[in-house]
Order: sequence, then structure tokens, then C-alpha cells
Amino acid sequence: MINGSKRLTALLPMKAHSARVTSKNFRMIAGKPLFRWILDALCATPEIDQVVINTDARGILADNGLKNGDYAGKALIRDRKPEICGDFVSMNLVLADDIANVASDYYLMTHTTNPLLRIETIRRMIAEFVSAEASGKADSLFSVTRRQTRFYAPDGAPINHDPKNLVRTQDLPPYLEENSVCYLFTATSFAKTDARIGEKPILFETPRLESVDIDEQSDWFMAESLLLRVAAGETLPEG
Repeated sequence: MINGSKRLTALLPMKAHSARVTSKNFRMIAGKPLFRWILDALCATPEIDQVVINTDARGILADNGLKNGDYAGKALIRDRKPEICGDFVSMNLVLADDIANVASDYYLMTHTTNPLLRIETIRRMIAEFVSAEASGKADSLFSVTRRQTRFYAPDGAPINHDPKNLVRTQDLPPYLEENSVCYLFTATSFAKTDARIGEKPILFETPRLESVDIDEQSDWFMAESLLLRVAAGETLPEG
């Protein structure tokens, strides 16, 4: 609970099939299945009341030791409807189904492929969003990565700099890249845009190493090397 009365539900969609890294959600990495890393963090976050796993892989989860009601009752497994299964279904449709069936004051959405996201960072995002939403300053939050480098269009045209007048990259205006690590929103904000990003979002910069997202096989190798350090008790730098 937040402030003793507001309910926060985490949404962790999880499908059986993976196009580029085979069965990645359930593959062992640094000592446990990939999905366990972020699920453990979410369930250990005091502000989160429940973690909803919308999935077409209930049997695979059971084979990996996860069942409904685990984590002291925090884990809720929902079977994904056939009409919203598949690689080309918008994630917003999956989220809409969860929102329609699981009432909550706030929703936090993340992915199994963000295994390095720390509890401390999750709590900072929640605190910033809840405060801003209560005061009317924001209706949602999404995580970003700051990029300060020289960008070019595919045709070679410079986007944010003049090649004839080189400026240090740290002095270039920053671009903020949506990194898909985390989203916070309400049912009301979602209804207005039909999306996890509302009309007045906060752009929250997540630490670079915590923002590693496993999309390709090369991402897996990077995440695994970092998670092995975490599993050994090492604290990763935030920068």
C-alpha cells in the first residue's frame, strides 16, 4: 500500500515464445530463470501489493516452480486470452486486459528482460510518480536513457551537431531514449491515451547498467556478465 490506502499493482507480461532469443523468459541466467530476477525485485518492493503475470505459459512457469499465490500471495498468474496472444499483438492490449480485470490505484509495468533493475530504483520511481500525480503535475511516468552523442539520419545528414564545428559530446543537447524498463500510470491516464504513457508523463532517467534490456543474443551475454557480479554480491555502479 502507498500512504496506507492506495493500491499499487505491478504488471509483468510473460509469453512462452521469443523470436530472437529462444525461450529467454525461462532460460537460466546467473543461477536462476530470467523471469525470477525482476519478479524477485518487484515482490520485495514494499509499495507493490501484487504482481500480475499475464501469460500463455502457466505450465512453463509451474515447471520453473512458480504458481499462483507464491511470494506470500503477491503473485497472480492470469491466463492470456487467445485473441491477444502472438508476437504482433500490441502490448497496450495486454495491459488493457489486466487493468479491466485487476482494480488498482496505480499500475507499474516492466519486463522480464530488465533483470538488473534494482529495488531502490523502483522505489524512487514510485515515490516521484505518486507525488507528482497527487499534485496534478503528471499522470504517468516512463523510463529513459540519456544520450549525448553525435546523431545522423540514415542519409548521413547530421541531426544534432555541425560536423564543421565540433563540440564536445558532453556539451551537446541530450536526447532521451525510451528504454522500456518501467512505466507507471493509472487506469484513468491509460483510458485517455489507450497507452501506458499518458498525456503528462514524467521522463525518469534510469541508471545505465540497470537499463540493460535483453532483446538480442548479444544483450544476453552483457546481462549475464553483470548478473554474475550481482549474484556474487557485487554492487554495480549507478552511472
